[in-house]
Amino acid sequence: MFAAFTQSLALVLTPMGLLSILGGVLCGIFVGVMPGLSSVMGMSIMLPVALSLNGNLGVLMMLGIFCGAIYGGSITAIMINTPGTANSAATCLDGYPMAHKHHQPGRALSISTTASTFGGLFSAVMLLWTSPILSSFALKFSAQESFALALFGISVVASVSSENVLKGVMGALIGLLLATVGVDVTTGAYRFTFDTVYLTGGISNIPVLIGLFAFSQGLINVQESFGTTRAKVNTKLERVLPSKSDLVTIFPTLIRSSLIGTLIGAIPGTGGDIASWVGYNEAKRWSKHPEQFGDGAPDGIAAPESANNAISGGALIPLLSLGIPGDACTAIMLGCLMMLGITPGPLLMTEQPAKVYMIIVGLFFANAFMALCGFAGIRIFTKISSVPSIVLTPLIFVFCFVGTFAVNHTVGDIYLMILCGILGFFLIKMEFSIPPIILGLILGGILEKNFRRAMVLSAGDWTTFFTRPISCVFIIIAFLSLIYPFVLAHLKQRKAAKKGEQA
Repeated sequence: MFAAFTQSLALVLTPMGLLSILGGVLCGIFVGVMPGLSSVMGMSIMLPVALSLNGNLGVLMMLGIFCGAIYGGSITAIMINTPGTANSAATCLDGYPMAHKHHQPGRALSISTTASTFGGLFSAVMLLWTSPILSSFALKFSAQESFALALFGISVVASVSSENVLKGVMGALIGLLLATVGVDVTTGAYRFTFDTVYLTGGISNIPVLIGLFAFSQGLINVQESFGTTRAKVNTKLERVLPSKSDLVTIFPTLIRSSLIGTLIGAIPGTGGDIASWVGYNEAKRWSKHPEQFGDGAPDGIAAPESANNAISGGALIPLLSLGIPGDACTAIMLGCLMMLGITPGPLLMTEQPAKVYMIIVGLFFANAFMALCGFAGIRIFTKISSVPSIVLTPLIFVFCFVGTFAVNHTVGDIYLMILCGILGFFLIKMEFSIPPIILGLILGGILEKNFRRAMVLSAGDWTTFFTRPISCVFIIIAFLSLIYPFVLAHLKQRKAAKKGEQA
């Protein structure tokens, strides 16, 4: 393992490797600062650029975007009370009052940058510690376990990613249906190709990702915010580095919230928005002065920012060890890794240990660069947030078209991207969740391949999935994750009915 770690350092500590991480961090911060954009959109738009680079450089760039975008959302949350990403919504509660009510925007931004860096580095350490342990456990996996694991990943995201469970399941089924398009690798039969050459190779992930996440959001921006003016940003900063007293005050919160964020990130189907709110609530619960929360409390900024940035390493734990994305960002990361010849899952640590350590080391450097860029460029980033929607929205569309065409140089990809974007627009308006569709598309092939392998190995005996303990447990958990929301809703209705009868 030491040799693999040394090899990973050689892959990262090159001028191009470090530059790729730095470029990704800057792009991520730019995306995060822009209200209306998100880390998912940033990663989907920049994915074609990453794929055009050398495999290792593309992975390092995506890690930088992942970390930078999560942090960037806190800048607009503090400066104009508008979270650049959903992960930074809780930061508005105390960040904006400290910046404007108490006239300390520099202090608020410095606390946010410190907390974000701490959370990211903490999660990277946890990733380094836990990945080998989980991978050794996952070596016991065969086709049955891999099928059950993929089913578990899809079911959890489908049940957690949408308020309506049925809509989440329908989204996952849409993704699975898209995964069946193309030539059957087992029989050679054409499936849903409609006699077109373009579809014989299957549905490409890139146009679907860009369409569902980025192009659809551009359409929403046109509908909801085109022509509106952005609030004026107060860019006068009194300091960009945290004081010693602030560091002492927020340190216990940093530890607690980083642990919360890492644990929540490791649970498939969760995300930074959940982690930030849980971190904020726990900080308020443990605070000696809870009455200060909502009025510019330092812990109220440190808690959500350390929690949501700890997601970066936490979400990579199940991705690298088990091949299950923890959220939409890691779903895109999964697609990126597979296209670059890296297949996350049980065998990754044994077959490509240097790649695993390269990702972990890259995550460390991504957070380090995020801190440097954050403290050095705060004044610049606050000005970026003033870009009007009339400029931002056309840029989104330009990046979508250029990024889609740049991968395969095929016009068909552009048509597919536009179609998926329009579909995503209506699905979002109907309150469908997009991540289950992406997960269904990405994991659909894995699901089908391992199901067929298992049936061949067991001579058609479907009970083989339940006679093997690990696969049986994953299938049961997948089933429970789907019925749990229904049971919970039923219990809430019964409780409400009892209260009504008592009243």
